[in-house]
Amino acid sequence: MRFSFDKAACQNTRRALRKEWLLTNGLGDYAGSTILCCNTRKYHGLLTVNTPHGRHVLLSALEESLVGGGREFPLSTRQHPDTLYPHGHDYLEAFRLDQWPRCVYRVGDVHLCREILLVPGQSRLAIRWNLRGPAHVPALTLRLRPLLAYRSFHKLTHANAHLRSAATLLPDGFSISPYEGLPTLYIQCRTDAGHTFTPQPDWCYNVEYLEERERGFAYSEDLFMPGTLDVALPPLSGGNACVYLTAGTTACDGDMRELWEDAERVRDHNRKNGGGLSGHLARAGQQFCITSPEGRPEVLAGYHWFDAWGRDTLISLPGLTFHAGRTDFGLRVLADMGSHVIDGLIPNMFSPTGNHAYNSVDAALWYAFALQSCLETDADHLAWLREHAWHALKAIISGYRAGAGKARRLDIRVDAEGLLHAGNAHSQLTWMDARVDGRPVTPRQGCPVEINALWYNTLAFADQLAARFGEAPLTGHEALRRMRAAFLQRFWVPHGGGYLGDVWRDGRLDAAVRPNQIFAVSLPHSILAEDCQAQVVECVRNKLLTPYGLRTLAPDDPHYKGRYDGGTAERDGAYHQGTVWPWLLGHYADALLRTAWDVDGAAMALLDTLTPLYCDHLAQAGLANISEVFDGSPPYKPNGCIAQAWSVAECLRLLLRLQKAAPAVYQRWHKLAAHRMSHPVIGDTAGICRISMATGGCNEHGRSRQESTDPAATATDRK
Repeated sequence: MRFSFDKAACQNTRRALRKEWLLTNGLGDYAGSTILCCNTRKYHGLLTVNTPHGRHVLLSALEESLVGGGREFPLSTRQHPDTLYPHGHDYLEAFRLDQWPRCVYRVGDVHLCREILLVPGQSRLAIRWNLRGPAHVPALTLRLRPLLAYRSFHKLTHANAHLRSAATLLPDGFSISPYEGLPTLYIQCRTDAGHTFTPQPDWCYNVEYLEERERGFAYSEDLFMPGTLDVALPPLSGGNACVYLTAGTTACDGDMRELWEDAERVRDHNRKNGGGLSGHLARAGQQFCITSPEGRPEVLAGYHWFDAWGRDTLISLPGLTFHAGRTDFGLRVLADMGSHVIDGLIPNMFSPTGNHAYNSVDAALWYAFALQSCLETDADHLAWLREHAWHALKAIISGYRAGAGKARRLDIRVDAEGLLHAGNAHSQLTWMDARVDGRPVTPRQGCPVEINALWYNTLAFADQLAARFGEAPLTGHEALRRMRAAFLQRFWVPHGGGYLGDVWRDGRLDAAVRPNQIFAVSLPHSILAEDCQAQVVECVRNKLLTPYGLRTLAPDDPHYKGRYDGGTAERDGAYHQGTVWPWLLGHYADALLRTAWDVDGAAMALLDTLTPLYCDHLAQAGLANISEVFDGSPPYKPNGCIAQAWSVAECLRLLLRLQKAAPAVYQRWHKLAAHRMSHPVIGDTAGICRISMATGGCNEHGRSRQESTDPAATATDRK
């Protein structure tokens, strides 16, 4: 999928600074900025590396300029108090994202194209400049000044005397080690003409990040400049000149031209075998699947600031792996997760020190759903499951029945009817876990609706497996029947057409209309009586469905908040009080197809509703990605992380479900979606973005054809 912004879009700085790109390398490293390459977040940077001590922004930016004819023309820009400086964006003619970002500048008769690549499997950034101009252009020099941050990506840095400013000269560049305990940075240049590095240690003061200011965080820092790299360009004479630069934590000994040629071959192959929207999202899921510095397979919950979370990992895993052709990675994650079961619980956060956080009631229950998804995509994995996951699944069930997390005071217990209770007034153990001033925003202690849907699904699935393995059932048909009857009696709200309340607590039901009820219909083994399922889907469609996901609270509720903005407390207060979450759409689609009389009609209606998400949003915030959340009220502004694992995973799973259930409907809609993206409304003075999409086939499991041969495809606090 190719995103192309015209000159008007690039010159509209107010909008352009909201368009962000992201590159990853499979190690948890990333590069990211805006289409102007002006950083607006403390998390932005050209090289952020994943170390055993967390992710650190090493190279924040490059100050670039073209020198010739006695003048210096800036090509970069950054935000300083009340101004953008330098004004490199004035020369920006176009921006394109085609697996990596490409900026096209024009200075007089000279055209310069800058491309940025993060090398897969290496902590290395690669940049290529290509210049083209007529013969009469005077001798030109490309001037580069690296700006270093060298700090945790959660923090900011300021000029200080502790930084070691000395750079070590190399034959093709220099290296620098600003602080003990952080990697050395090697910056090297290859060109057909000469280049010189002049050490000029200095600080660039008061660089500001607009997104951090809006989010209520500190937003100004100083960046260190070790010196100036001047690259002499050969006479253009109507032809091209290329400059290659790498920045990495080890010296680059390979051929930089070959590095780019290899990347272009992979890109061109992907273009020819695009797989449409589902193929694009399947490839986008790769960026969340990493190998940690400790060698563990992990799923990062989102970029830029999320780490690997147990709950997020297991919800995301089906869409990121089993439905996207990365089964081996998915099985490795499941085996690793199963090895960390203690007292029936799976960690919600993993620590490099081994001090994992077991503070989630549902992470272990999502483990069962991930196993079900694995078998759904390939029944031959039953033998693997018996050898590597069956013991863990039984340990989860026995642990919950024994009172999982007693030592951690999680208050998890199974009552006489077999339903699951969890938490207390001070804990937040479900996915709706926001707090303000240490107090839960949405108290859900007691007997939550989706936790019991997951618990029932886990028990029924385990009994199904036990029968396959010739073992005695762990629960039994009669106990499961009693659970279903007790569930309906406690949670069913007959008025308003009928729906499920949210939490049963102390003999009373919290009857708020929330999306958690959809899991009682969507999961493979449904705890809800069949004749009530359609009413739940209807309630969710009427009150919670938006073009970008499901609201977390109905708009007619007095506690509803339609805007996710302001400082930390304001955002946390709205996080699950109306804010829209795209990840819930996967289970909404499962429930819809389970209850629909007219499958084609239901599929078409849902695809029509979600067209803005799959078409417009891909060019709105994190280019080519799906955001974490959206406002609950129109115009549904995107917010939170610009690339969220479970958003991408579940939105992909939805497409694949509809593609399989209603293939003709899906094909017609997909053609309309492709036309909408490639033919935006003309005449908008703010500029346009055209999205072109290769429409090669994608099989029912979402693996586009290139993924069988593409080597790239096999490769902390929440707010």
